[in-house]
Amino acid sequence: MKHYDQSRMPLFEALKEYHSREVIPFDVPGHKHGMGLPELADYVGKKVLEIDVNAMECLDNICNPIGVIKEAEKLAARAYGASDAFFLVNGTTSGVQAMIMAACRPGDKIILPRNAHKSTITGLILSGAIPIYIQPEINEDLGIAMGVSVDAVRKAIEVHPDARAVFLIHPTYYGAVSDLASIIEIAHRNNMAVLVDEAHGAHFPFHPRLPAGAMELGADACAVSTHKTGGSLTQSSLLLLGGSRIDARTMKTTLNLTQTTSASYLLMASLDIARKQLATRGEAMLGNILSIVRWAREEINRVEGLYAFGRELVGSPGVFGFDETKLGINVRKLGLSGYEAEKILRDRFNIQVELADVYNILAIVAIGDTETSIRALVNAVKDMAVYHRNGEVREITRGMLANPDVIVSPRDAYYSSKKSVRLEDAVGSVSGESVMAYPPGIPVVTPGEMITTEIVEYVKLLKAEKCLLQGPQDPYVDNILVLGHE
Repeated sequence: MKHYDQSRMPLFEALKEYHSREVIPFDVPGHKHGMGLPELADYVGKKVLEIDVNAMECLDNICNPIGVIKEAEKLAARAYGASDAFFLVNGTTSGVQAMIMAACRPGDKIILPRNAHKSTITGLILSGAIPIYIQPEINEDLGIAMGVSVDAVRKAIEVHPDARAVFLIHPTYYGAVSDLASIIEIAHRNNMAVLVDEAHGAHFPFHPRLPAGAMELGADACAVSTHKTGGSLTQSSLLLLGGSRIDARTMKTTLNLTQTTSASYLLMASLDIARKQLATRGEAMLGNILSIVRWAREEINRVEGLYAFGRELVGSPGVFGFDETKLGINVRKLGLSGYEAEKILRDRFNIQVELADVYNILAIVAIGDTETSIRALVNAVKDMAVYHRNGEVREITRGMLANPDVIVSPRDAYYSSKKSVRLEDAVGSVSGESVMAYPPGIPVVTPGEMITTEIVEYVKLLKAEKCLLQGPQDPYVDNILVLGHE
């Protein structure tokens, strides 16, 4: 059936047809097919700017798609096993916010893991929902949070049967997958919608040796960072719906509250192309990547002082499944922090990993990688290990702080009067802002939570490790906003 022919790219095809007409533009953008920005056009190529165009009848409109954007979204929904799909041009952040806003009214409770991305907190502020945090399982050896247990979700539902939704991460940044199917079944039995941050799982539905995608497992909505592991351009993502708990018309209205009316056709076309590629060639491409990354793990695990963790974690607390394309490497036994290892790889070997934490570095292996690029990473990590093999083993901190007490809702805290105090003097105060290491963007403290001594000491540790901190008005985090008057 032509309508669902995954080899089609209706939006990209329409964009190419428009370009071929050599239209004389008297609309925005003002660079007019690159003529007004020659320095950029010379560097990236004129054609890139020639298809950076405005919404018009033949190219449809993201705010109310009825033409080629709608066709492209239907193909994306079909590819992911969803009932509806929406193109996003403000990343998965906008999808997470929209899911929470569509599912929760002000004052509604939402159950979510503490290691949720910062976009979840902004979703709480925008919606007025009240967070009910559950603690993810912690791997103390690796010093990182894994998935959440079924029992933790079940107990939270029992204590808060009036919660409107359950929010989950699938997978975590490091590749851990919770028992999503069981959690969905429990939540639905209690009439709660299940919202999934699938930022790092855009590739899941396209290879049988990867974990199942959230739509296949029965989630009501999920936000997918196609740009992270699916091949589209940075900032382009998908929002997917399944079932009837969240109405597609309501979701479109919610998205239109915050999404731009000037969506980039470069971003949207990349979604159309990436979907086609995943649907028609994804299994072969991902099969090759899985073979390469398995070889890389074996090579790294032969090196003294290094541990590239993977599927052997399945069955441990919080790990029902594992995404092997997330190449996490524990460097603690080299006497290095992950932050130091990241800097060594970047400065000495010209290799940039996705993120670092106290004990680990994480390399994202995706469809654009090759045997050559992976071999360069493996060789660099080996050389680094030889040079630092005699370092003192790091014993710094546990991987996750205890859940702080939520004193007021994130929304109320955001709109409350605040004052700036020195970080060391903030213990016992209610935070007026978030503090997080980015990436991965998991808050140490969020608006409305009690600041503890443990939180202050952990922030000081992150500062000492020269971690990139985000959230506070003070870029150096010497001071923090707390509720109260100056």
